[in-house]
Amino acid sequence: MVFTQPRRSAKTRGFLLHPLTLYVIFAILILLKLMLLHNNLNANYITMGLLDKVIAVGSLLLLSFWVWWLPRRGMIASLALLHLLLTALIYADMVYYRYFQDFLTVPVLLQARQVDALGDSIATLIYARDFWFFADWLIVIPCAVILLFGRRHRSVQTSSSNTGSYNGSDGGYILTSPTSRKKRLRRRLLAGFTALVLGLGLAAGPIYYYSKTWAKGLFDNNWWNVSMYNVTGLLAFHGYDVYTYVKDHIGSSPEADPADIEQVKAYFTDRQQSNTVERDQALFGKYKDSNVIIVQGEAFMNFMIGKSIGGQEITPHFNELMKESQYYSHFYHQTGQGRTSDADFGANISLHPLPVGSAFVRYPDHAYDSLPSILKSQGYSTNAFHAYESSFWNRYTMYQNMKYDKFYSKNDFVVDDPLGWSLSDSSFFRQSVEKMSSEVHEPFYSFLITLTSHHPYSLPKDKQQLDVGEFQGTMFGNYLQSVHYVDAALGSMVEDLKNRGLWKKTIFMFYGDHDNSITDTALYEKFLGRPLNDLDMAQIMSEVPLLVHLPDGAEAGTFEKPSGQLDITPSVLHLLGISDDSYYHMGNNVYDGSERMVVLRNGSFTDGQVFYIPSDDYIYANGTCYELSTHAKTDINACKAGFDRASERLHISDTLITHDLIRQFREE
Repeated sequence: MVFTQPRRSAKTRGFLLHPLTLYVIFAILILLKLMLLHNNLNANYITMGLLDKVIAVGSLLLLSFWVWWLPRRGMIASLALLHLLLTALIYADMVYYRYFQDFLTVPVLLQARQVDALGDSIATLIYARDFWFFADWLIVIPCAVILLFGRRHRSVQTSSSNTGSYNGSDGGYILTSPTSRKKRLRRRLLAGFTALVLGLGLAAGPIYYYSKTWAKGLFDNNWWNVSMYNVTGLLAFHGYDVYTYVKDHIGSSPEADPADIEQVKAYFTDRQQSNTVERDQALFGKYKDSNVIIVQGEAFMNFMIGKSIGGQEITPHFNELMKESQYYSHFYHQTGQGRTSDADFGANISLHPLPVGSAFVRYPDHAYDSLPSILKSQGYSTNAFHAYESSFWNRYTMYQNMKYDKFYSKNDFVVDDPLGWSLSDSSFFRQSVEKMSSEVHEPFYSFLITLTSHHPYSLPKDKQQLDVGEFQGTMFGNYLQSVHYVDAALGSMVEDLKNRGLWKKTIFMFYGDHDNSITDTALYEKFLGRPLNDLDMAQIMSEVPLLVHLPDGAEAGTFEKPSGQLDITPSVLHLLGISDDSYYHMGNNVYDGSERMVVLRNGSFTDGQVFYIPSDDYIYANGTCYELSTHAKTDINACKAGFDRASERLHISDTLITHDLIRQFREE
């Protein structure tokens, strides 16, 4: 009886230190974190049922099967390291999703400088309750250190690696023969291969089933990473992302499917033929050789245009400009993961941004028919202005390819009024106009990107000029403050252009680049004073303003037909009398009077009659079709033809960009 307790204790210790026990604990902790991530997504139609948990287990086995092939100490170290790395990855995905409603990918990680620069924004996305996500580290790390470096464990490892093994029942050692060591090695190898085979079955089986049933075609044309996650789970999603990146960039690039190439050619042949009527339009070439200034406003949304708070107009200068300009009240940003760079890409290149990453980073060396390159060939001086690091979003490299004469980045400005990320928009506009007046020749094209209204929208007290009332101290209130500031800077810029004699010989455009990432419906309902349905929120989060002032102030008014960022380049060329026939653009010419469709990167679209909102699983039937005249849901079939055209356009754009087909077509 005296030896019962020690033996029982030794057996308990042996059970807790058994490789299978350690492995199961590791797997359970990671699975709990995957479930915690999933519960934080709050995405419609995204479920985590039994098969999804099976996929997660299978993915985890595939990721970690090799640890069974290591000696005990190597296995413990590897499990601890994997635990820390996977925790960091899952949490990073969770924080990234809070801002982008998407997951990290290899192209995004290669844009690490963007993450560094988002420091203040990221800080607002980390919540106190997130501590629980890392709480297990308080146990995992100390236990791993004790097991790896504790005196008893070291002596056990030393003894067992030399002549014997530890006998847990009496604390002594027994000699082990080479035969016994070979048996243990075989057991480790068998356990590893078993985990590998089991992982393949548990992960690949359900994914294959999904891909042949409700998710058919997803792996051929991934429109959105969230829909891919819904099929694969997070770990397999990242595995597939790495596989596709390696396949596209490290191995030999796959040739485009001949059928896809023919589809692209047919689309642009039809588009170019339809453009031949544009020369009969009254505005075609009316403003030939005019200067062109386009301002891309950071997170400048449409919902607050013309609105007041606390008795003050939020955008008084923009509102005043509307009286002598064209205002497009249903103008949509068409961005994806690349956000600001995607808006730039869509507006200046008139192709859809990529479903994953930024084209600026992934394909900066591919051929494009960019607005600056076209205008440069027409004798224009072409310049970009952005008071930030030239390498951010790989702009320096991309802008060279786009044929800008000069990119005025942070080093070209005097930071005499630091604000937010860099220079205040007020000083940025003033210095940019000075450079246009003194350093470039006319006619010129100037593209400006603002910064002050960037997330998290923090302005110092002395810059806050708006009484936001009940929104004071909230991010929503801070956003209204920053937009009000940018509006004042815009008003000063216009006055400066007038004083320098540039206003009356310049086509001036101002548009927003993307939404503000504030998605709380209740805030917008409180601000607008009315209840909002899903269509209202989709439009609020997708619509940004477009203002176009022509040199003579003609054609002023509000235009309600839908338009989008891809429409900017074709429309500018029309006003300047430059035919768009031979260029590979997918935007609409807003001046040709034709019916038009605007397609968003997530598969939403509108033709002015209906608005389609896809579901999170991207199954057409699970989406919602709205009739715009009533803002009410209508028969899903009313959107089917438009959905097919929208899907085709996104696929054509992706094919054209990914396979560098513009270069190929021109060489042919």
